[in-house]
Amino acid sequence: MNIDTLQHAIVNGLEDVKAHDIAIFNTAHLSRMFDRVIIASGTSNRHTRALAMHVRGKVKAAGGEIRGIEGMDAGEWVLVDCADVVVHIFLPALRQYYRLEEIWGPLGAEPN
Repeated sequence: MNIDTLQHAIVNGLEDVKAHDIAIFNTAHLSRMFDRVIIASGTSNRHTRALAMHVRGKVKAAGGEIRGIEGMDAGEWVLVDCADVVVHIFLPALRQYYRLEEIWGPLGAEPN
């Protein structure tokens, strides 16, 4: 699947379920493991889990691959591995604590 198509499916999935503060980072030049990192916030554990499941559904419907989903039990930080894109869905307090944006940006930053 084309990286732009995959990214579009993921962002649409996040926006459909009202994710907050979606950030997209082009990491192709930083890592050979994946080409994009997408970070978003949910308002509750239930919301982060719903976001992850909706992203999963959108990616699969577009013909993409889901390698795994981690963190569904607690729902505080859910990671969706979509092969070339890794999606992190946080509760706001954990997102602020871990500050992954500082790892992947601004060098890898890409407008969303």
